[in-house]
Amino acid sequence: MIDLATVVLKRNFLSNKKSGNVAEGSSNDTVVANGTAIGMEMEPDIVLKKLRQAEEDTNEDLGLASTGFQKEAHVSNAEFFDLNKKPGAEITEQTHESQKSLIEVDTDDSLILDNDREFPDGGLRAWSVVFGSFMGLIPVFGVINSLGAIESYISTHQLMNVSSSTVSWIFSIYLTISFVSCIFAGGYFDRNGSTHLMILGTLFYVGGIFGLADCKDIYQFILSFSVLSGTGTGILMTPLVSAVASWFLRRRATATSIATTGGSVGGIIFPIMLRKLYVEIGFKWAIRVLGFICLSCLVCSIALTREKSKPMVEPFKSKTELIKWYLSSSFKLSYFTEMKFVFTTLGASFAESSLTTAATYLSSYAIARGNSENVAYLMLTAYNASGILGRYVPGYIADKFLGRFNVMIITISMSALLCLVIWLPFGGSTGALWAFACTYGFFTGSILSLTPVCIGQISKTADFGKRYATAYFVEALFNIPMLPIGGAIIGDRSVTHYNHFIIYVALLMAAGAFCYAVSRYLCVGIRIKKF
Repeated sequence: MIDLATVVLKRNFLSNKKSGNVAEGSSNDTVVANGTAIGMEMEPDIVLKKLRQAEEDTNEDLGLASTGFQKEAHVSNAEFFDLNKKPGAEITEQTHESQKSLIEVDTDDSLILDNDREFPDGGLRAWSVVFGSFMGLIPVFGVINSLGAIESYISTHQLMNVSSSTVSWIFSIYLTISFVSCIFAGGYFDRNGSTHLMILGTLFYVGGIFGLADCKDIYQFILSFSVLSGTGTGILMTPLVSAVASWFLRRRATATSIATTGGSVGGIIFPIMLRKLYVEIGFKWAIRVLGFICLSCLVCSIALTREKSKPMVEPFKSKTELIKWYLSSSFKLSYFTEMKFVFTTLGASFAESSLTTAATYLSSYAIARGNSENVAYLMLTAYNASGILGRYVPGYIADKFLGRFNVMIITISMSALLCLVIWLPFGGSTGALWAFACTYGFFTGSILSLTPVCIGQISKTADFGKRYATAYFVEALFNIPMLPIGGAIIGDRSVTHYNHFIIYVALLMAAGAFCYAVSRYLCVGIRIKKF
């Protein structure tokens, strides 16, 4: 009788979910199997289990999250047990309280929007995808982490007569186009997978790097590096991060953190390599060597990085339908009606804008305070080296102990504090600047690794690519003015102007921590819990 009851319940629940009457259906349509009302022949806890199992099974039919029914079932099941009990039968207060407790526990975990059974969360194939993503993110995030090594050279050589705010547009446009490219890459990934995206992104990315080697004027830097490499960066970023998310759920923060340490590895190698090659073979061949290394890493990544399963989709009937689909699915305004997504996106935008602005000008700041170019590049390397631990350790703590949002709030807050208590008052001391580079690199390491994980925590895996891309579109809008504003604040590179710049970076980071805290509050309130 139990199996037949589940079938009847699932049918009624499916009908009510489609019509939007879940609560009503769960109380009134929990009907008869073999002439006996469900709930009259079974214990209440058993019925609750069957309700929950039917809801989970129905998710696979509808592609819906397993949250809404559980919340509404708390009321409707109470009504059900009250209305359908046998004459003389009593549900004790203790039993009712145990039912309430059980439902509330499920509601606390309701933000886990995917079925655990769909994710291997380990195994050779899953970890090979993590390694493939790691290899791809060595150039993709590694160059982002090494922008300071490029900025400090071209601003004192090819573009020495150009103002800091003008030079900063090269990197601002690069980051903006990178994030905008994520929009269409996200929709394509959700529909078609990673392989074609990664091949196309590699061609754009490596082509732009090789073009950078021959640039002399600012418009050439913008066309080659900002536009071409920026487009490739955005196309590659989405599949490299999203593919890992398709293999992991409970260990997603750890796996993503391991993959994104590739960015720190690139950030360690590239500044040291470029500093040495600038002197030995010149800028042109130094950048070409960088291009060949990036190409090798990306070829390896293409071979290993795959999403867990190819989506089953129908082909488009026309090119018009294709264009409409990409425009409607790659960026969804409807996501911004969900306030926890809005504040998570704002938090990521403020934090990453602060991070990239500070990292871009760290080497120039060190030189302006009297340090040699050699020391300035080594500080950038130390910053990225500490970022390896900063990516893995917070990710591990997030999965095992504190939760993703809690760790993100802590690390971003510490990053803002470090700017104000070490960098601002003691930046003139070489020792203090070394201490800042190492500690700041550690605490900001989690920003790039946990941002997609936090977005994934409030998203279904089927929608992750689009939501990730939509969030990064907002980040693109943030990056348009943030770097140029930073360059304008620096102005003539005086100590006073650099101090104003440090305050600006700290305020951006503090705003990021505040927005993540608001998003956490919207999800779980002020309770002290792992989230």
